[in-house]
Amino acid sequence: MRFDTKFAVVVRDDLAVWQKLNVASFLSTGVAHATEDIMGKPYEDASGNTYLALAREPVLVFAADAAGLARTHGRALTRGLHTAVYIREMFATGHDDVNRAAVRDVPAEDLDLVGLALYGPRNSVDRAVKGLTLHG
Repeated sequence: MRFDTKFAVVVRDDLAVWQKLNVASFLSTGVAHATEDIMGKPYEDASGNTYLALAREPVLVFAADAAGLARTHGRALTRGLHTAVYIREMFATGHDDVNRAAVRDVPAEDLDLVGLALYGPRNSVDRAVKGLTLHG
């Protein structure tokens, strides 16, 4: 099935594996709140156990260096895409309020980005991630 929207995560390619997984996970939770229709319905197995709903469409994960993240960030903002950010300073915190303060203290062009999540019209997201490769 082809969706009119796209859900993309971009993770800095020089992070440790645990950091990449952590960043991708946190960013995906941000996009889950972008619109009411991004989430599917809860799952249920044949035994009657229920499970949480997942995103209704695939999540594409891309790799980028610092310049690629900065370029993608600028494109996302210009296109008005739903965007979640994860900056390097957030690895040293453990508290959501402190994370928000760390982002708030830095102008957009100076954020030390280690990850982004984007959600919006397929063509706009495709243009924002243009030149990046899927994470391997």
